[in-house]
Amino acid sequence: MTPLPLIPAAAGHGRLECGYFERGECRSCALIETEYPQQITDEEVWCHEVLAAAAPSVWLPSFTSGVRDFRNRAKLAVGGTAGHVTLGILDQEFHGVDLRECGIQAAAIRTVIPVLADFLDATGLEPYSVSARRGELKFVHVTAAPSGDLMIRFVVRTQHGLDVLRSRRARLLELVPEARVVSVNLLPEHKAVLEGSREEMLHGGSLRMNLDRVDLHLRPQSFFQTNTAVAIGLYDQVAEWVDAVEASSLWDLYCGVGGFALHCARPAGRDADGRGRRVTGVEVSEQAIESAKTSAAELGVDARFLAGDATEFAEAGLGGEAAGPDCVIVNPPRRGIGARLAAALEGSGVEHIVYSSCNPVSLAKDLARMPGYEVAQARIFDMFPHTKHLEVAVLLQRR
Repeated sequence: MTPLPLIPAAAGHGRLECGYFERGECRSCALIETEYPQQITDEEVWCHEVLAAAAPSVWLPSFTSGVRDFRNRAKLAVGGTAGHVTLGILDQEFHGVDLRECGIQAAAIRTVIPVLADFLDATGLEPYSVSARRGELKFVHVTAAPSGDLMIRFVVRTQHGLDVLRSRRARLLELVPEARVVSVNLLPEHKAVLEGSREEMLHGGSLRMNLDRVDLHLRPQSFFQTNTAVAIGLYDQVAEWVDAVEASSLWDLYCGVGGFALHCARPAGRDADGRGRRVTGVEVSEQAIESAKTSAAELGVDARFLAGDATEFAEAGLGGEAAGPDCVIVNPPRRGIGARLAAALEGSGVEHIVYSSCNPVSLAKDLARMPGYEVAQARIFDMFPHTKHLEVAVLLQRR
């Protein structure tokens, strides 16, 4: 395959030097020793092979990332001992490995990690021991907006941990004035997950992610792409496709906090060419839907957002004599949209589908379930440099 030209999202396309990797302390960035252009070429070869049966008519140039400072969210395991915590990962023996200088984290995150470590040291709370099944502090999640504002989430085992952190809320806000949201998540169970179902807010409500064209609102358990610059590129590409097919009605299934829908929406009543566009977003998370509604109100766009199951919504809306939309956007989890939603779309009158996937393998399976569509265009978005993971978006049209 002839390598496609790279479309950069940020500067820095060589290699990222990492002492943690060289010392064998962290191997999360498995491809870090490979020159970045070669990483992209290898991704393209693999993705083209996986989607060969779908035979995209056009592969657009890959949208790439910088090699460092690209992650807007850190999920830091707490290790060490009370008064001497580590923030990073746990090794195979469940000992803490401190990664406060990790080069892939956004600068705002890297700056605040030592401050959070000192704050936790002062609480006297004990890090949770996986092997002994005791202790309190499990994780710290930090999300950074382009503005430098932060959302900080502490994951603890018991009410005691929550009470201690709540009592020191004022001190944390003194230490981290950039914190717009602070919460504590309770995870009493001993299992390999990053958070529990109960979330207690200590400060603020949502983090404003100020993107180029749209401000999104992230709440503690909201999903957002981990690479802001590449996410903006993905949103812009999807909006360009939707504009090109002149969709007057659009569904965004698995819409999350509304990233795709809001980038495609138009001011209430009409778009720039005088044509209206009815946009509907569907997402199972009620918190995410409330965030999307807030953004839509701020933008003054013609968009409605509903909390519900994407597959059930599509089956009901595309069945019988109901008129479906001109275009549907789907952005499912790694498992893909599955047989039911694929069947609903295949049997519908929808002319165009935009499918954004973080798993080309499940994407290929779903495309095979919809033979009535052909892939007009496809594009890779490198959300996760130094790993084999990628995002790929495709524009489908009725044959």
